[in-house]
Amino acid sequence: MRLSGRKPSPITRRWTRQPRVVLLGLIGLNLAVFVAQLFLDAYQPGFVGEYLALSDHGLHSAYGWQFISAAFLHDGPWHLLGNMFLLYLLGRDVESIIGQRHFLFLYLTGTAAGEFGHLFLMPSTSVLLAASGGVAAVLVAYAAILPELELTSMMFFLLPVRLKAKHLAYGAFTIAVLGIVFDRTGAVAHSAYLGGCLAGWFYVHLLGFGRPSILQRALRQRRADADRYRAMSPEQFIAEEIDPILDKISREGIDSLTRSERRTLAKAPEKIAGHQ
Repeated sequence: MRLSGRKPSPITRRWTRQPRVVLLGLIGLNLAVFVAQLFLDAYQPGFVGEYLALSDHGLHSAYGWQFISAAFLHDGPWHLLGNMFLLYLLGRDVESIIGQRHFLFLYLTGTAAGEFGHLFLMPSTSVLLAASGGVAAVLVAYAAILPELELTSMMFFLLPVRLKAKHLAYGAFTIAVLGIVFDRTGAVAHSAYLGGCLAGWFYVHLLGFGRPSILQRALRQRRADADRYRAMSPEQFIAEEIDPILDKISREGIDSLTRSERRTLAKAPEKIAGHQ
């Protein structure tokens, strides 16, 4: 059956690309907040750091709105441009893959995780401009979904740089750790990276993307072992599981058994009795 040259059916829906409402909305909101931030800094210096950025002092003063206001604050125009460039460049694909609703939740989860990470890891005298947490979550989500995809950019508009998405995520995680270790005073933005990175990784893994984690592999192996155990006959169980353990006891003594081997021995009476 040929597909080329066919006329569309009257009931066929034409494929259209969905507008990037969430992505463009987040970028627009960040830009609008930055403009307001500039005006506040110009006309009332210190207001942003005192009342809008996330701080230990603000929490003790019950400034609960700081969790929302700090989520869109940037540490200067270059910080804003870098974040918005990454958000648009990587967010287009992530939003298309996981959908607009999950993309919004991913961004907000990364922001919240970045804020809580700052509160737990940084001294109480530091103040957080937390917009990077959501961007870090998007970056790591992109790397988890498309780890081997090569990204090409121009360094200083001269040197072509090619690196895989997973290496970009490794670099962001490394910068986050180094920033937390060496820059722990004043108004900071980097302390939101670490929480955002971890949130992005967990979120897309919950959606089923990325390589299975150690915990997921362990749970999968445990289920496979349980299924195999239920499918074995008593004779097969004794031959494949019990006899090797008994041989080990005769060679090295019962104290040489591991916890797993001891659990296998404990299952033997139940397995044999269940098939009688």
